This record gives sequence, structure tokens and C-alpha cells, in this order.
Amino acid sequence: MPTKIRLQRRGKKGQAFYHIVIADGRAPRDGKFIERIGIYNPIAKPAEIELEFDKALDWLKKGAQPTDTVKAIFAYKGVMYKNHLLKGVAKGAMTLEQADAKFHTWLDEKHIKISSKKKEQELSVKDTRKKLLENEVKINEAKADAIAKKLNKVRLDEAAQAAEAREAAAAALAAKVAEMAEAAEAAKAAEIAEAPVAEVVEAPVAELTPEVAAEPVAEAPETTPEA
Repeated sequence: MPTKIRLQRRGKKGQAFYHIVIADGRAPRDGKFIERIGIYNPIAKPAEIELEFDKALDWLKKGAQPTDTVKAIFAYKGVMYKNHLLKGVAKGAMTLEQADAKFHTWLDEKHIKISSKKKEQELSVKDTRKKLLENEVKINEAKADAIAKKLNKVRLDEAAQAAEAREAAAAALAAKVAEMAEAAEAAKAAEIAEAPVAEVVEAPVAELTPEVAAEPVAEAPETTPEA
């Protein structure tokens, strides 16, 4: 089997990054390798790629076969395009100077595209953060408004309960006062009703005046039957 250019996994679970290695096609994916020519970190935004360009190009010339992911990395870094230009030079379609000039033009355009994309990503990140902050402010305002309404309702309920308690206490006091007044009126009426009887019954004979005591009782006149 031909030599492979592939990724070799490294890093912890959920934090994986990859080495770009040259390995025998019969070797296991993460086994022994001939040479490491770069690093690919997809976790970073944007993804980080470190590549030894000349070694990658040299291995392509030797016939090493990159995997699909490595081929995409090489295309992004310009290795595939440079290899294509050198094949044109070998066939006599262009000179080496012309090939270098085309490649540098491609690199300049690539750098412009990358810079523009980075700016777009930065603006997108800023815009996303701004929207998140605005949403967070709205959520916090809504929470504060809900809490204020809840506290206001609690205060109103407490005020209503206090008013009801005052009204109940006032009503209870009024009822007690009325009850006491009725009891006092009843006691007074009973006292008035019982006082004369007690005086007559309990008055002793000795307290009568001598004139009254010595006065004889008048006898009823005798009546003569008519003839």
C-alpha cells in the first residue's frame, strides 16, 4: 500500500487535536508514523493549522496519498495548488517563474479572503455578544418587574389583612362595649324594680311614728236594717 498522509488523534476527550503525519498505509490510524509534518486544531475558532509546507509538497511529489481531511487542509494552505503548478512546469506548460508568480498571486488573494473572513467572524461574534447582552438585560428587567409586582401584591395583601384585622378588632370592641352597656342597663333596671318591694317588706314596725302607732283603727259604722 502507498504511503498515507493522515491525521493522528491527540488530546483529551472533547478536546481533541490532531498531528498531520506520514505513515505506512498498513499501520493503524494512531500507531507508528514515519514523520510528523503539522498540527491541526479544530477546537480553536478559527481552526489552527501548522504545516511544514515544503515537506508536505515533497511527500505529495513522492506519491503519498492524503486522506480527504488532509487534502482539504493542503488545499486551504495552497499545497495542492502548488503541486498542480509544478506538474504544469514538468509538462512544459509554464516556466517555474510563471508558476511562482501565479502561486504568490493566489496566496495574496487567499490572505485577503482569510482576513475578510476573520473580520466577518469577529463582527459576528461581537454582534452575537451584543444580542446576548441585550437579551440578558431584557430578561433581568423582566425578572425585576415580576419581583416588584410580586412584592407589591404581597404588600397589598398584607395591608388588606391588616385593615381586616383592625376592622375585626374594632367590631369586637364595639360588640363588647354594647354588651357591657346592655348588661349595665339590665342591672340598673333590675335594681329599680326590686328596691320598693324590699323597703316595704323589710321596714320594721318600730320605725313607724308614734302618732301612727297610737291611732286607733276606725270601726265600721253599724247599719240598722230598715223597717
